[in-house]
Parts: sequence; structure tokens; C-alpha cells
Amino acid sequence: MSQVMNQLSAFVANSRFSDFPPELVQRAQRHILDTFGATLAGSNSPIAQAAQQMVAAEGCAALASVWGCHWQTSPRNAAWLNGVAAHMYELDDTGGCDHSGAVVLPAVMALVPLCRATVSGKALISAVVLGYEVGRRVLEACGGYAPHNEAGWHSTATCGVFGAAAAAASLLKLDQNQTAQALGIAASFSGGLWGFIHDGSQSKKLHAGRAAEGGVLAAMLAAKGITGPLQTFDDVWGGFLKTFAPDSRQPSALTAELGEVWKLNRCSIKPYASCRGTHSAIDAVGLLLAQHPVAAEQIARIHVWLNPFLLEMCGNSDLASLAAAQMSLPYALAARVLFGHAGLDAYDSDKRASSEIAAMLQRIVLHSDPQQSSNDEPIVELETFSGQRWRQHVAVPLGSPGNPLSDAALLTKFSQLAQRVLTPQQTAALQAYCLSLEQQADVSELLVLLQ
Repeated sequence: MSQVMNQLSAFVANSRFSDFPPELVQRAQRHILDTFGATLAGSNSPIAQAAQQMVAAEGCAALASVWGCHWQTSPRNAAWLNGVAAHMYELDDTGGCDHSGAVVLPAVMALVPLCRATVSGKALISAVVLGYEVGRRVLEACGGYAPHNEAGWHSTATCGVFGAAAAAASLLKLDQNQTAQALGIAASFSGGLWGFIHDGSQSKKLHAGRAAEGGVLAAMLAAKGITGPLQTFDDVWGGFLKTFAPDSRQPSALTAELGEVWKLNRCSIKPYASCRGTHSAIDAVGLLLAQHPVAAEQIARIHVWLNPFLLEMCGNSDLASLAAAQMSLPYALAARVLFGHAGLDAYDSDKRASSEIAAMLQRIVLHSDPQQSSNDEPIVELETFSGQRWRQHVAVPLGSPGNPLSDAALLTKFSQLAQRVLTPQQTAALQAYCLSLEQQADVSELLVLLQ
């Protein structure tokens, strides 16, 4: 076993809840609650329902719960279905593998019924924290978000499968060797391309689910003695980093400050139902309108200067599908101006098709700024018909660790999403349970609350 794999697998296998700082535990509970909300909202979406119908037609042993409905399926299928639902509306968290919550939590919850011993809230939190940790470290070992995704890989899928495998290994209490095998197997399940960006297709919604499923399968196979390549992270032909990040790989990131710097602490909870790349510009428009209260009809132009990578990723104005609209920076800004927000309701089909939106989109001008790095946030300028111009730049968008959602805003978001499928009473009970998760002795009750 290579030194890197030895160190990483030992960390996952040997970490305990007592190793985590209290503030990390509190943050984990917030992300767990947020991910449940995003998943419940997506659980009755057309894409999620189509996937559920496909799984139901296959038939399989019913062990694990599909959230937001009353039926069960296999752990693998439950992880996939709940992962798809979690990522459905672009409301799941970001900044991990990238979308770690939609990958890690479905994987962990799918395996609760397979655990021989009672699973406590502390064990569940531990698995989630470790899943976020490994998924993000693999992405950083690929050189970080920009190089890996610019190469055409969707990191939620390619790196997320490692996070799901680590979380699953922790929950199943795999030993160090089994954990290493699970990570090696997960490497072979990695994949996911950005091809959906060109036509608004829906494959992006499937990526989180596939990563969650792959992690579950990798851990289950490792538990049965199936082996994976222990040179996965070495500089060898067929190794993950050499194959997926040949020019940007930084293998030392896998173990740098391991156990000292917790990657969950860098993750964001999203306030808007759109790609994270649009959020800073949405905030900037909101600030401009608050400082200079002009009506939509008074706006002549909204100019946005952004880096070439973000322009390629979010510069489209294709509104034919929800998936395309949620990746559109122009639409996000138009919605913020016309509807006062960029929440899920702003992406309804009737709003996307409105003449007001079409007119506002004509007034939004994007400028590629090659001097900005791939990690820089856009600069927004609002121009009125009377010739006034105001410029705004938001370096740290709302929801980021440096500009977090308030507890009240988080709970409002959760309630609005969860109540799309749960009663207010169920929603309140689920909220209270998640926010006291570390005190729960048996998380089986959580499975009931999610149905």
C-alpha cells in the first residue's frame, strides 16, 4: 500500500467523533439539515420520479428508504435516487467535492439498515464529516476546482465517489485495509462530464446520485473482501490522478494538514436555486438595487465582467429547460431584478417564458475579463436610461463560510423546501431531530421522519 493511501485510509478508519471540534459538529448538522431539505424538494420532481419508476420496475430487496415517499429499495438504488433528488434543484451545498452533501449523505443514510449495531447520531455525523473531508481532498489533489472542471470533468461525480466511499466505510466500520480497498474500487467508478452545459440536458442531475451509489457499492464490495488498486493515488499508469488530472495533480493535498484543517469548514450553503458561479453577481445586483432603488423599467443595461471559465460555464441564456436556466447567469440576474429573488419559484416554467424576462435578458451584457482568475467573482455594473452607472463587486457571496446564512435563513430555506412534500408537523420534527443529531442514540427514527 502506498504511503498516501496508507495515511488516508488510516485516518478514515481510525477517526472518532471525539476528534471533531464542537463547531465542526454544529456545521455538519447544518449541512445535513440543508441537504435533507434540498433532497425532499427534489424527490417529486419529474426527473426523480422517472428514475424511481425505473428502479421500481427492476424490482429488488427493500431495505433502504427513498426520501419523500413511502417505499424502499436496495441501498445502492436508494443512494442513487436520493442523490439525484438532492442535486435536482441546485439547492444542495457546494465547496466540497463540489456538491458533497448530495453525494455523502445519501450514501451514508442508504447503509444505515445494513449496520448490525445501532447507528448513533455521532456515528452518522462522523461518517458525513469524513466523506466531506476525503471528497474535497481528492479534488484538491486534482489541482482544485478550476483546473479539474475546466478540463471537462464534473468534480461532484469524479471526486464525490471517493467522499461517498469514505463515508460509507466509516459507517460500516471497515478497518484500514478495507477502507483502502473501498477507495481503490471507487476510483474505477469515477466519471462525469460537463457535456450537459452545451444543450441544457439533464445528466448533471444524475451525477451526484451515481457518485453516492458508487461509494456505497465500493464500500460494500470491500466489506466482502473484493480488492481495489492500492496505487490509486500514485504516479502510475492507470492511477486516478495521472489519468484524471495529468497536468494539474498535486498528490500532497490528499494528506496535507490531515486532522488539523477540516474541509467541511470551507463549504457553502446555497441561498439561490442556481449554479454557485452566479451567486456573487446575484448578491451584487441585490446590493445595487438596495442602494439605488430603481424600477426594472429604468434599467438600460446590466454589465457583468467575469472570468473566461465562468463565462463558458454560466454565460448562456438558454431557458428551454430548468437545467439550462439554473446554469445561466443572465437569467439569475433577470430573475433577481424582476421577482426580487432567485429562489426555486423564480425558475418556474411560466416565469422563464415570460416576456418580461425576455426583455430583461436583452439588457444584460457579459464581458470576458481575461485578467480575472478562474476563482475571481464577477464585477457588476447597473446602468439606467438616465445615464447613471453604479458598480458593485461581492468577493464573498452569501452562504459562504465567510458570509454564512443566518440560522433563521437556513431554517426558512429548509422549511420551504421540505414542505413541498412533508406536512408542517413532519418538517418541524425533522428539523428538531437534525439540529440535535449528536444527542440521538439511534438514527433509525430519522428514516421514518424522511418518509
